Amino acid sequence: MEFSRNIYFFLYRNRRIITTWLIIIVAITLGLYLNIDKDIIAVSVVIFGIIANAFAGIAGIIAMVPFVGPLIIKVLSLPVFWLLNAMGYYISVIAIKKGYGRDVVSYRMVTVIFLVGFAVGFIIAKLL
Repeated sequence: MEFSRNIYFFLYRNRRIITTWLIIIVAITLGLYLNIDKDIIAVSVVIFGIIANAFAGIAGIIAMVPFVGPLIIKVLSLPVFWLLNAMGYYISVIAIKKGYGRDVVSYRMVTVIFLVGFAVGFIIAKLL
């Protein structure tokens, strides 16, 4: 009896995330069944997933798994930090070559502040 109550509580608490992912799965299945271009399906799923916070929701559900879940989320979230930093360096090189050196310094400061805030938020979230 207690086990079924826990499952009901889990499903009730995560009903939006589960519903969102069911919609995504149905959309992918219908898209493949109707022979829609796979690139269009992928872009639609990414846009819908970002708007509906589907990726953050599934990350939260994965993080609830004891011991293994937080490790998986760390492995998935740290490359995002590195990717943002690499994009900033790449754009800086292009801008410096075009003669926008002074602007690059101010924008790099904004990027560094954003990345530091991202890292501090990550640390605070782990402490809570």
